[in-house]
Amino acid sequence: MDHHEDEYRVAGEHRDKQGDEEAAARLEEIKKSIEAKMVLRQSNLNPERPDSGFLRTLDSSIKRNTAIIKKLKQINEEQREGLMDELKSINLSKFVSEAVTAISDAKLRSSDIQAAAQICSLLHQRYKDFSPSLIQGLLKVFFPGKSGDDMDADRNLRAMKKRSTLKLLLELYFVGIIEDNSIFINIIKDLTSVEHLKDRDTTQTNLTLLASFARQGRIFLGLPLSGQEIYEEWYYIDISNLSVAVVEIVICLVTYMPDILQQFYKGLNISADQKKVFRKAFNTYYDAVQELLQSEHTSLRQMEHENAKILNAKGELSEENISLYEKLRKSYDQLYRNVSSLAEALDMQPPVMPEDVHTTRVASGEDASSPASGKDPSVLEAVWDDEDTRAFYECLPDLRAFVPAVLLGEAEPKVNEQSAKTQELPTEPATESEQGQLATQDTAEISADSGSLQEGKTIEKGKDKEEKDKEKAKDPDKEKGKEKDPDKEKGKERDPDRKGETEKEKLKGLEGTNLDALLQRLPGCVSRDLIDQLTVEFCYLNSKSNRKRLVRALFNVPRTSLELLPYYSRMVATLSTCMKDVSTMLLQLLEEEFNFLINKKDQMNIETKIRNIRFIGELCKFKIAPAGLVFSCLKACLDDFTHHNIDVACNLLETCGRFLYRSPETTVRMANMLEILMRLKNVKNLDPRHATLVENAYYLCKPPERSARVSKVRPPLHQYIRKLLFSDLDKSSIEHVLRQLRKLPWSDCESYLLKCFMKVHKGKYGQIHLIASLTAGLSRYHDEFAVAVVDEVLEEIRLGLELNEYGMQQRRIAHMRFLGELYNYEHVDSSVVFDTLYLVLVFGHGTPEVRIIYFYILVQITWQ
Repeated sequence: MDHHEDEYRVAGEHRDKQGDEEAAARLEEIKKSIEAKMVLRQSNLNPERPDSGFLRTLDSSIKRNTAIIKKLKQINEEQREGLMDELKSINLSKFVSEAVTAISDAKLRSSDIQAAAQICSLLHQRYKDFSPSLIQGLLKVFFPGKSGDDMDADRNLRAMKKRSTLKLLLELYFVGIIEDNSIFINIIKDLTSVEHLKDRDTTQTNLTLLASFARQGRIFLGLPLSGQEIYEEWYYIDISNLSVAVVEIVICLVTYMPDILQQFYKGLNISADQKKVFRKAFNTYYDAVQELLQSEHTSLRQMEHENAKILNAKGELSEENISLYEKLRKSYDQLYRNVSSLAEALDMQPPVMPEDVHTTRVASGEDASSPASGKDPSVLEAVWDDEDTRAFYECLPDLRAFVPAVLLGEAEPKVNEQSAKTQELPTEPATESEQGQLATQDTAEISADSGSLQEGKTIEKGKDKEEKDKEKAKDPDKEKGKEKDPDKEKGKERDPDRKGETEKEKLKGLEGTNLDALLQRLPGCVSRDLIDQLTVEFCYLNSKSNRKRLVRALFNVPRTSLELLPYYSRMVATLSTCMKDVSTMLLQLLEEEFNFLINKKDQMNIETKIRNIRFIGELCKFKIAPAGLVFSCLKACLDDFTHHNIDVACNLLETCGRFLYRSPETTVRMANMLEILMRLKNVKNLDPRHATLVENAYYLCKPPERSARVSKVRPPLHQYIRKLLFSDLDKSSIEHVLRQLRKLPWSDCESYLLKCFMKVHKGKYGQIHLIASLTAGLSRYHDEFAVAVVDEVLEEIRLGLELNEYGMQQRRIAHMRFLGELYNYEHVDSSVVFDTLYLVLVFGHGTPEVRIIYFYILVQITWQ
C-alpha cells in the first residue's frame, strides 16, 4: 500500500511540475506576443512606405495578383507566413480595392484574427490608400445601407460575420492601423439602440457582440486590464520544483509584465470622456435588456401556470401549447445566457430571476371552487378530516434540532477550519520591494506574499540539502548503516496504518450491527412517536450505503402489513428534508415495480399490487410522490379497467383520492378522473364486489351532497337530565345522580325522565344495570314512576316482536337486558319474567334463532 502511495505522490508531483512549466511557458509566450504587438504598432503608426520605383521592380501581373487576392479570402494562421512572403514579392498598387474587398469578405475564425492583423499591417505599411478603404469596407458589415439585400441573408451568417469583423477592428486598432476610435463609438451606439430590442434575433446577436467587445476592449470601458486575472495564477507557481532557468523567467515576467501592459495600453490614447460614453451606453443597454429578461421570465411563468392548469384539468397538453412553450422557453434560456455573459464581461453580478411561488399551483382558490369542480364556492372543504390527521401528515420533526449537522452531511467543520487558515495566511504583510511594485492591486500583493514564502521554503530546502551532503561526506559508514534501517522503519510505520484499518473495520462492523438492529425494530413502529424516534436514531448511522439499505428495507415491507405504510412514509418524509436521495430512490423502486406489475397483466400477487399502490398513495399525502405520478398510475388502471386493475385503482383512491380531491391544485383533475371511473363502472358489467369497491372509493373521495343535520334544541333542564344519565352516570357517581334526580321538579320532569330511561340502547350496554338501580332507588319515593318504567319496558318488548325490524335489534336486546336487571333489583316478580319468556317463544314472527337469543339474554340476567 505504501509503495502505491509513493507512486501516486511522485506522479502528482510530476503533474504539478509539468503544469508549472506549462504556465511558465505560457507566460513567456504572452510576453513575446505583447512585445511583438508593441513593435508592430510603432511600425504602423510611423510606416516607412517604399517609393514607386521600388514597387515597379516587383511582379505586377494580373495573373499573380488575382491568385494572391483569392488567397486573401481564405486567411488563416497556417498560411500566414507563405502569404506574407508572396505579398512582399508583388505589386498590388492597382489592386488595392480588390484586396480590401477580399479581406472584408473573408470568413475569419477567432484563431485567424492575429494572422489577418499582421497581413493588414504589411499592406498598410506599403500602400497608403489601403487603410481608409479597409475601414470603410469593414464598417459596411455594421452599416449596410438602405438596400434590403443584407436583410435577406441568413441571420446566423450575418451574426458570425459581425462578430469576427468586430474582433478584427479591435485588433487593427491595437496594432495601430486604425487611429480614430470614434468608429467604435458609432458601432456601440448602434448596437445598444433600444429600437433593436423589438426584434428578438437582433437582440440576441447584439448581446453576443457587446459581450465580445467588453472582453476584448476592456480598456474602452475603463475596466481592469484582462491580464490581471492571469497574474493571480502566475504568483502561485511552485518554483521549488522548477529549474533555475525557468525560475528566472517566472520572476522576470511577474516583475515586469504589469509595466509592459500599462505601457502598451497607455499608447492607445483613449480619453476619460470617451470611456464615460462607452460605459454609459453599456450600462443603459444592460438595464434595458434586464427589464426585457424580467418580462420574458414573467411571461414564461404565466404560460407554465396556464399549462399546469390545463394539464391537471385534461391530463395532457395540445401540440400547439407544447410548441409555444418550447419556443418561449428556448428564447428565454438563450436571452438569459447572453445577458449573463454580458454581465460577466462587465464585471457585474448576473441577473437573478425571482421565483414565483404560484408557478407550481394549478388552480387558485377561485379556480378550485369553480362550478366545474362541483363544489359550492362559499364552502371550502378542509384537506384533512381532523387535527390529528393533519398533524400526522404535516407536522414532521425537525431533524436539525435533534441531530448534529455533521451527521446530516450539512457541515464540514474541518474543511471550514482549513479554509479559514488558508485565508489567514495570505494576509501577512509583504516585503517593501513587493509593495512598491504592486501597490495598486490587492490580489497581486497576496500573490507576491505567497511567492516570497515559497522562495523562503526553497532556500531552506537548499540549505538542508547542503548540510546533509556534508554529513554524508564525513561519515560514509554511518550512512551505510542507515541504509539498512529503512525497512524496519517502514515496518514500524505500517503498524499504525494497519491498526487504523482494523479500527475502521471494527467501526464499520459495529455500525452494520446497529443498523441491523434498527431495521429489525422497523416493523414494530406502529405509532408516530416510535417512528420519529427511529428516524432520529438512523441519522446517527447516516451514510450512503446505510441509506440504500434503509430504502430497500422500507420497500420490502410485508405485503400484508398495510398498516405500516403510513409510518414508513412519515419516516421517508422526515428524512427527505435532509437526505433527498432517500425519497428519490424509494419512488424509483415503487414506480418500477408498478410498471412491471401493470404490464405483466397476470391475475396473481394482488396483495403485492395493493401494497405498492397504497405506498405510493401514502407518499403522495406527505407530498413526497408528485401528484402527476399518482394520476399516471390511476390512468394506467383506468385504461385497462379489468380484474386486478379495478382493485388497484380503488385502493389508490381510498388512500389518497380524498386528499387530492380536496387539494385546490388537483381538485379539477381528480373530479374528472372520478367521473371517468363512474362512467366505466356503468358501462362495464362488473361483478357485485367490484361494483361495491368502485362506489365506496368514489363516495369516499366525493361524498354525496346532503343537507346538514339540524340539531334538536332542548331546554336546559332536559339537557341536564341527559347529562346525568348518559355522561356522568357510573358506579362511583350513581348516588350523586340519584340525589340530583330527586331534586328535580317532579311534575315537570317525570314524563321526560321516563322517556330517557327507555332510551337505554343509546347509552353503554354495560351501564344498563345502573339505570335499573336508579329505577329501584326512585321507586321508594315515586311508586307510579317505577310502575310506568316496567309497563314501558314490557310494551317495547312486545312492539319489537310485532314489528320485527332488523334496525331495532340493538334496541330490543337492550330492553331485554333492562327487564332482567329490573328483576335483579326486585322490581318485578318472576311471573313477569316467565310470561315474557313464553311470549318470546310462542310469538309468530322471527326465526327460532332470534327468539333463542332473546330468551338466552333474559334467562342469563335473571338467573344471576
